Amino acid sequence: MSTDNHIVGLLLGTEEDWPAAFTEIMRRTGPITDGAGRTHTFDVKRVTIEPFDLRARPNHSLVIDRLAYWYYHPREWLKKVALMDGVYLLNSPFTFQSMEKHAAYCAMMRLGLKVPETVLVPSKNPVDNARYAYTAARYNQSFDLDEIAEGVGYPMFMKPYDGGAWVGVSRVRNSAELHKAYDESGERLMHLQASVENFDAFARSLSIGAETMVMRFRPEEPMHDRYAVQHSFLSPEAGSEVTTISKLVNAFFRWEFNSCEMLVRGTEVHPIDYANACPDVSLTSLHYYFPWAMSALARWTVFCCATGRTPRLDLDTTSYFAIADRDDLSYADKLTEYRKLADTYFDTERYSDFCASRMSHVDEVVFDWVCSEQFDQLLLDTVRATYPADEHDRFIAHFRGLINSWISDQPRASAQ
Repeated sequence: MSTDNHIVGLLLGTEEDWPAAFTEIMRRTGPITDGAGRTHTFDVKRVTIEPFDLRARPNHSLVIDRLAYWYYHPREWLKKVALMDGVYLLNSPFTFQSMEKHAAYCAMMRLGLKVPETVLVPSKNPVDNARYAYTAARYNQSFDLDEIAEGVGYPMFMKPYDGGAWVGVSRVRNSAELHKAYDESGERLMHLQASVENFDAFARSLSIGAETMVMRFRPEEPMHDRYAVQHSFLSPEAGSEVTTISKLVNAFFRWEFNSCEMLVRGTEVHPIDYANACPDVSLTSLHYYFPWAMSALARWTVFCCATGRTPRLDLDTTSYFAIADRDDLSYADKLTEYRKLADTYFDTERYSDFCASRMSHVDEVVFDWVCSEQFDQLLLDTVRATYPADEHDRFIAHFRGLINSWISDQPRASAQ
């Protein structure tokens, strides 16, 4: 049988750790033979930024994008290769450009999810446009910020409608803090969102294709300590709901590499942030969970390329809204129906079978690599590039300990 060689592009900014890890795992995974007996090989290459002819055909089968949410030239190249050439993208620049956090809130509220009360307020300072003064004078209505805040209720959060990485987010407990945060927001559009007080757990899920990992998240801690290694911090019911909501968000918007944040209070799950075009997958953030993330990314990449998975640029919103509008379904029933749609989008059953029959060796590949001197060198290089010299020894020991915990928890380690 013939061989298909797939070029996997990495569109990167400053990241070095996970791209090196992913590239090595893909190399060690080797060729994959599909059900028809056709062999697929993979070559991971970094995408360069340069002028491009709109009719020029790229060589890539799939591109993992970590840059286009802020760098517009490569974003337009991604649109071109998706529209004209059928290149598979993680993630779609179309929905991440138009469906920022604000639109994501609206969509999930429309589907009935328990998003906290949220109000969008106009920017504090005028936008830089010559037409603004006339437009504002004729159409902008005055408003009482304190009155709006009272309606939302203190405490609350003021945060950018399209932000990320917690930039510009303020916890607001009273009128003085409200006005201070608003005055400092400048031209940015801001949400006022009710705070979910006295929550039991802060869950952050990382979804890569059909796989989702739910982790306990501690945003108040330093970056290296935000993900707690605690496997049973949610009840089975809450854990399932968090996973379902994560898959629902991603299937609805056609996002395949995304993180979602949810607050769990009692039996209630409240999604608060779930539009992250460039989710954190660095070694020094994920630590214990890093090998899983790289394994999942490799599996989904190979699956999409080897099976010829077709990019879905269109949104099938009516299917989701039809469920939302059914009066005969409870909230739990609707989540069940949403999960079916999500599993259909991600081809979950076929993916699971493909991984079991064609990529069963990947877990062993990753285990051996994480145990190797090469991985330890990557960890050393990442720590030395991230932290001051006087903190190197401390963080090397810290991350080695977490990685050794992951190694000890793997079935392969138990068998040895």
